[in-house]
Amino acid sequence: MLLAGIITVAEARRRGDVLTEVELTGDALIVHVKGIDRLWSLKSRLEIPLAHVLDAEADTQVAREWQKGLRVPGTQLPGVITAGTFFQDGDRVFWDVRDPEKTVVIRLEDERYARLVIEVEDPPSTVAAIEEAVGKSS
Repeated sequence: MLLAGIITVAEARRRGDVLTEVELTGDALIVHVKGIDRLWSLKSRLEIPLAHVLDAEADTQVAREWQKGLRVPGTQLPGVITAGTFFQDGDRVFWDVRDPEKTVVIRLEDERYARLVIEVEDPPSTVAAIEEAVGKSS
């Protein structure tokens, strides 16, 4: 369904649109927020030095948890979408997830966010690529 040129969350889910893409450069991890999720998350791009990336893991359970923390600013419609900045257990966490099965959690240090919880097309290969890049940067 298209509303005034904007793809709704339901339409994006039906089409299988990717919420985020992860780009790895020689010294940075860049998360590109795609489509309407730029509006929901109030971000279009996050760039993190690889030296600040601790690890990454595919985690389907974290996105299924009901409480995501205090939303400041962001969007949360339980079971539909969680996007934006949340304070959770004293940490600032960036979320952009609709499908829990495609969730990757990236742990960070010395950054604005303690974690990035994002939806990607292929979680196992994304995690492997991040882990390989982090290993090379240490």
